[in-house]
Amino acid sequence: MAADSKKWLKFRLASILAIFLILFIALLSRAFQLQVLSGEKLKTLAQRQHTTTLQLHPERGMIFDRNGEKLAISVLADSVFADPTRITDPEAASRRIAGILNLNAAEVRRKLTEPKSFCWLARKISPEQALKVQEAAVEGVFLIKEPKRFYPNGQLAAHVIGFAGFDAMGLEGLEKKYDGDLRSKPEQLTWARDARGRKLFLHVEHTEKPKDESLNLVLTIDSRIQYLVETHLRDAVAEKGAKGGMAIVMVPKTGEILAMANEAGFDPNNIRGLSPRHWRNRAIADMFDPGSTFKPFLIAAALEEEVIREADQIDCEDGAFTVGNRVIREANRKKHQMLTVSDIVKYSSNIGSVKIARKLGKEKYYSYIRDFGFTGRTGVDLLGEASGLLRPVQQWTEVDTAAISFGQGISVTAIQMIAAMSAIANDGVLMKPYVVRGLTDKNNHPVKMYTPEAVRQVISPATAKRLTAVLTEVVSAEDGTGINAHIQNVAVAGKTGTSQIFDFDRGVYSSQKVRTSFIGFFPADNPQVAIFVMLDEPQRDRWGGVAAAPVFKSIGEQILNCFKTNIRETPDFEVDDVRKLKLVSADYRLPSDEDVENDLVMPGFLGLTIREAMRKAKERSIDLQVSGSGWAVRQHPPVGAALGNGRVCKVVFEMKE
Repeated sequence: MAADSKKWLKFRLASILAIFLILFIALLSRAFQLQVLSGEKLKTLAQRQHTTTLQLHPERGMIFDRNGEKLAISVLADSVFADPTRITDPEAASRRIAGILNLNAAEVRRKLTEPKSFCWLARKISPEQALKVQEAAVEGVFLIKEPKRFYPNGQLAAHVIGFAGFDAMGLEGLEKKYDGDLRSKPEQLTWARDARGRKLFLHVEHTEKPKDESLNLVLTIDSRIQYLVETHLRDAVAEKGAKGGMAIVMVPKTGEILAMANEAGFDPNNIRGLSPRHWRNRAIADMFDPGSTFKPFLIAAALEEEVIREADQIDCEDGAFTVGNRVIREANRKKHQMLTVSDIVKYSSNIGSVKIARKLGKEKYYSYIRDFGFTGRTGVDLLGEASGLLRPVQQWTEVDTAAISFGQGISVTAIQMIAAMSAIANDGVLMKPYVVRGLTDKNNHPVKMYTPEAVRQVISPATAKRLTAVLTEVVSAEDGTGINAHIQNVAVAGKTGTSQIFDFDRGVYSSQKVRTSFIGFFPADNPQVAIFVMLDEPQRDRWGGVAAAPVFKSIGEQILNCFKTNIRETPDFEVDDVRKLKLVSADYRLPSDEDVENDLVMPGFLGLTIREAMRKAKERSIDLQVSGSGWAVRQHPPVGAALGNGRVCKVVFEMKE
């Protein structure tokens, strides 16, 4: 029996040891599974239970005008959030906070009683409200700094800049178009909690990757010119009792937009209660019949095709001329008989224009309208541009051709008009208009810069000069329709326009509602500035030469008085500080063979090797600053820029694939 007992005891001990061994192996396996195989998953679950992460709105890059003036910036504003698990008396807390923030107390109480550890109460409040929240010291209610978009100049250039929303995303204008460049990677607010939900620590995670940083925009807009344009436009709208108006100032030789204004404006700092019509950029989005401001493009085509000369006499039929089933009359019932082509433009004769269009032919006329850019978008770097409206030439009747010759039956945009008139000022070269000069990093070092882009040669330089002389007489002659745009001691080339507004309800052009406009450039012998002005439905002085021309004159005079010392400077993008960017009117055009031969303009280096470029630069005494290797892919100043006293060119070389 004793032997059996010992055997039984040994068996029991062995069994117990085996059980312990099995349990140990099982425990070890489970630990291995939890810590190694499922470690990351469990760690993530634990973090979700004990930490809270909130993505904060990112800080946006700044928007500068061409002189470094800040047009859009981000400032830090206080936001209010709460941890409902730490609030012992939601009723009292909600009354206190709602009173400070002007919120509905019931809604605040609902948030404070929800079974979660975070909720927003108010975003980007005023400094005064933030101070009161801080002084209230409500347990479980906290303040945190968030970037808030701010526009220091209020409504200045608002239709161009646009605005960003509460979530720091661009919603309109350049803020929307360049949102990807202006917006950086969001920051993250993280805090941990213990088992009772008490906050243990709080920190903000900042991005340090350069590629995630926001960029700044540098515009072609000059805030000083923009201000005076908006001021004169606003005064004219009020004085003439107009419904609204628009104006654009452009550098003809580059396509740079110096100012773009719409009346009425809006303040992007406060868009509450406004509808999209308030921030619609009418200068690029609205289409209208241009009226007589369209006549210069007819004359340009006819001169280029040599179907007329300036001194040719044309019978203007004593004020009435029948085309098809329609009688064409002169504006204001004027009566002209024999007029030269120059006088037809000077007096803005409709009948004379109709007869010139007949000489040209509708097919040729259409092709020049297309080449001047009126059948498509200009490509300006703004959202919402319209393309204008013109029926295919195959559908034109005799009456259509006649009407289009004096700017009726065709719809255009203001940006199309200023670009086309600038082509006449720029020796016949159509330039692509643009409002963004480039992008810089947070230290204002250039990242990407845009240079002037020629679209096409529409008319010859000789024709452009002949037409400029005709347009100059419109303004300089005592009996010219544009005499009110005359600027003392400066030759101005321009054209007036008054167009009837189409009444869609009645299906006819209104005899009461008109748009008045003036478009021109100066100095006529070396154009630096082009200006387009349009007033919508003025109730007084309902003619372009009386309503719009004086606005052109006022803007032009102030530009000359304020900026005459540096209006002819060449562009300088290569600066470390964006504040050094100057007001410029870059002297750019397509170079002629004579210019290149006489070393008057910057030659082209694109496509050359470094050795070839150095040899070419040496021949013309140009200081070439080289970066990279391979073949030339970019240069500044661009080909065709006037050399003047500066003979330095920076060229970037890259290897071709």
